[in-house]
Amino acid sequence: MSEAAKPAAPAWPPSPPVVTVRRVIAFIGMVFGMFMAILDIQIVSASLSEIQAGLSASAEEISWVQTAYLIAEVVMIPLSGFLGRMMSTRYLFAMSAFGFTLMSIMCAQASSIEEMIIWRALQGFIGGGMIPAVFSAAFSIFPRDKQPIISPIIGLVATLAPTIGPTIGGYLTDLFSWHWLFLVNVIPGILVTLSAWFLIDFDKPNMSLFKTFDWWGLAGMAGMLGGLEYVLEEGPAKDWFQDDRIVTCSIIALVGGVLFFLRAFMARTPIVDLKAFSNRNFAAGCLASFTIGIGLYGLTYVYPVFLARVRGYTSLEIGTTMFLTGVAMFLTAPVAGKLSAKVDPRIMLAIGIFGFAIGTFLASGLTNQWGFSELIWPQIFRGVSLMFCMVPINNVALGTLPMDRLKNASGLFNLTRNLGGAVGLALINTVLNDRWDLHMQRLRDSVVWGRQIADETLANMTLGMAQLGDGAELAATKKLAGLVRREALVLALGDVFLALTLVFLLMLLVLPAIEKAGGPKAAGGGH
Repeated sequence: MSEAAKPAAPAWPPSPPVVTVRRVIAFIGMVFGMFMAILDIQIVSASLSEIQAGLSASAEEISWVQTAYLIAEVVMIPLSGFLGRMMSTRYLFAMSAFGFTLMSIMCAQASSIEEMIIWRALQGFIGGGMIPAVFSAAFSIFPRDKQPIISPIIGLVATLAPTIGPTIGGYLTDLFSWHWLFLVNVIPGILVTLSAWFLIDFDKPNMSLFKTFDWWGLAGMAGMLGGLEYVLEEGPAKDWFQDDRIVTCSIIALVGGVLFFLRAFMARTPIVDLKAFSNRNFAAGCLASFTIGIGLYGLTYVYPVFLARVRGYTSLEIGTTMFLTGVAMFLTAPVAGKLSAKVDPRIMLAIGIFGFAIGTFLASGLTNQWGFSELIWPQIFRGVSLMFCMVPINNVALGTLPMDRLKNASGLFNLTRNLGGAVGLALINTVLNDRWDLHMQRLRDSVVWGRQIADETLANMTLGMAQLGDGAELAATKKLAGLVRREALVLALGDVFLALTLVFLLMLLVLPAIEKAGGPKAAGGGH
């Protein structure tokens, strides 16, 4: 009995798609485009001080080089599902790759922080259209029996890009200048644009959808996601609702959210179709993706904070230390791919999330002497866990959906990962600041005049700075205060790692909600 004669599964076409060399090359180009878009979230993180100096920006302004990109990208990701249906994958991806490349050039030639923020926002918005398209294309152009090969590739790229972003950024800035953080995109961007334009043939445009484009829904979504992203990014540093801009953006996010959800259920063609959440696997998969976002982006932030503030590492040293996670991911990808075809995806997810918990629990015992060797196992657990999570979660969330919902659902799925990262960073910074203050107070209560150990330590420091003369005691006091502040930060970071451990363990309770089947049994070209 031929494949075409078999009953069609609801989530897959009745006959397996034909895998041609042209489509494979086109897909490789799409994956590389997604890699660039995700990489650029973190590539600037290790070089913000150099960009700040080059553009004569303030400490508050320079953070917007990253924040503007994230806010704009998080708005485009869910919108790309509608645009993909209207414009087709070919036109959307080619235009996104071209626009992303052009904005990279504009970022490199920016002469002021205001220009940089504008170009970074446009770069993030346009580049965001490339990310979900890769996930939906993987299920559209490759048959079921090829998913154990394709899913690890996508999972590796989606998680490796932000992991090695600081490393690549550190090397480029150290060897050349910060301008190359953006110029490095130009040649690959041109190649991706050409491959998308000439090789993608997965679907056809449906421009009639433009007549029913929900502009109010777009405005609501932009206000909701943009306002929420700003609040989560800036809230911990600005003491949340004590800042007028945080309050304003919270109101914008709330009003935008009400408008967005009203239009999602009332509009003729909603900007984002939320019906995909009626699929239990998709809903559970998005929640798992949200948690993975915390582990992906949150830990990419926490480790550099420790290495920079406590150990005094340079951006290049931080990137080199964290590169071990990427190595672990690269080596685990083929293993995870093979297991995904044989092991229940819920078991793989459980192993991955539990591995996250083990890694963060090990890191909770850090001291001020920890360096590369002490971080080996926490980073290995993180790298292996990312691949054990990302490979099955793609199949769990997207593998049981009808084809006509894939593009839209892919945008929502990728959005949850980014929102997980944003919420995770906000929670991490809040816990870090609160626990840092608490430990500072406790340590200060211990280091008081009259305590023998405190007096002896101060006396030894003063003696060691005798060459400063009358200023020796003051310098020793400042040094002791710095030691107290450093130790309080180390203790606070340990608390953050314990909190993340609890988050990952709680996520294990959600996994039973996922249905046993990781994908449709009668998928085209299945076993």
